[in-house]
Amino acid sequence: MQVSDNHKQAKSYLERLDSLTYDELADAMTYKWFRLNTLYHIKNKSGAKVLFEPNEEQEAFYCGQHNRDIILKARQLGFTTFKMISDLDDCLFIENFSAGCICHNMDSAKDIFRNKIKFAYNNISDDQRLLISEIGYDMPTPTSDKGNAYVFSNGSSIKVGTSYRGDTLQSLHVSEFGKICKKYPDKAMEIVTGAFESVPADGGVITLESTAEGKEGYFFKYCNDAKRLKDLNKPLSVLDFKFHFFSWWLRPEYAIKGDISEALIKYFDELEHKHGISLTENQKAWYSAKWKVLGDDMRREYPSTPKEAFEQSIEGAYYAKEFVDIYKDGRILDISGYDNKGDVHVQSDIGVGDSTALWFYRLVGKEVHILHYHANSGEGLGYYLKYIEEKMINMKWRIGKVYGPHDMNNREFGSNAKTRKQLASEGVEYMGKTYRCNFHIVPKLGVYDGIQLVRSTLQRCVFDESCEQGILALESYKKQWNDKLGCWRDTPLHDWASDGADSFRYLAVTENKTSNKTTAQRMIV
Repeated sequence: MQVSDNHKQAKSYLERLDSLTYDELADAMTYKWFRLNTLYHIKNKSGAKVLFEPNEEQEAFYCGQHNRDIILKARQLGFTTFKMISDLDDCLFIENFSAGCICHNMDSAKDIFRNKIKFAYNNISDDQRLLISEIGYDMPTPTSDKGNAYVFSNGSSIKVGTSYRGDTLQSLHVSEFGKICKKYPDKAMEIVTGAFESVPADGGVITLESTAEGKEGYFFKYCNDAKRLKDLNKPLSVLDFKFHFFSWWLRPEYAIKGDISEALIKYFDELEHKHGISLTENQKAWYSAKWKVLGDDMRREYPSTPKEAFEQSIEGAYYAKEFVDIYKDGRILDISGYDNKGDVHVQSDIGVGDSTALWFYRLVGKEVHILHYHANSGEGLGYYLKYIEEKMINMKWRIGKVYGPHDMNNREFGSNAKTRKQLASEGVEYMGKTYRCNFHIVPKLGVYDGIQLVRSTLQRCVFDESCEQGILALESYKKQWNDKLGCWRDTPLHDWASDGADSFRYLAVTENKTSNKTTAQRMIV
């Protein structure tokens, strides 16, 4: 979707608003951008009725819209308000226009419909309605306002809910899509497979907006894919999402007089020198004040860069605090060239299930250097024995011990009642070659106790940056969400992250005999 060239004309009318003649005002009202700035009222943060005037971020988005848009943002930038006013305007001035908004819960849906859409419509003045009718538009009236929805007399409609399956939509807005993906993955899938399909590729608009909610789910994936296309400057198809990022430092009100935290001086320096983000002293003071309240949640709620937004730990994640420290210490970097000839050990979860995850690591003093991660499913024992052997040869690593879980001692049907440990020791034929490995069995330990050991082990870990998927699994390993009680259960969620996290838990059990004091520091290699 391309914004009309009439945007400039609308802005010129807005600049002369107080001096417009009646004929000019009538002409101005035919431009959508003019209407968005003059026709609708909203409630401000204090609950007072104020004229809706799009901010700079909303205008930038309006001018840069595509068929599919994804917005990664700081809190309270008002994009849901903007989209609801924009969609309401389309409903009033376009016949048979259908718009929908999906929220993460019904309370939010009711609030958006009542305080944004309904309030804006009801507060269009009689004089404005008369003017609109005089320039040739019949202001439609609601024929129904049930179920957080307006159905208008011109055939248009706008609805706010927690899901959507039905007739064709010309515009779909998903508010806080990252939150939906995090807490309600089944609902997120329903949105992607159902609601998205209700929007035609030719002329239909889908807008996703959210703060970052960890490195998981559709929102994270779509953001990454869209940002990659943007960075490569590739032309977008009608089905590609266009990436938009709006940070806290773009807002002029996020600045106060006050002290700057000494703990953030290095952070501000990095923003300037690495990312070209030069903050004023008042902006630094505002960030410092908010940081004292939110702590490391600032990265999620008020990110300075897209990467920073997703570095914030996932809510409910078991190892949230540990990874905050890992990122702060700079313990994810290229260590492939680190000159150490020590043995490289392998931890696996072979025997637990169909999916298997491998961690390759080396002990360097009290540090644990995580060198490589590999995960796969649908493969037999031979595949993983081959992978381990070839990886050691290709990297010129000296193989140390290969560990497996206690399940490897379980006897298997169809193998002459031999265990996987026995089979690996005697040799497994795969792709015309026999591979052998003497597995060392990790002692059995309860999940909760194992999680505690992981937390202490992570304090000693330095990760090679090639372990991205394994790191993501550890960061994403979280508790189950109890939707009925609205809280986290103290039991792990079994999903794609479980295999990598389980395997690393066995690693932590194996290395528990070493000191668990924090010694890992940023390495210069």
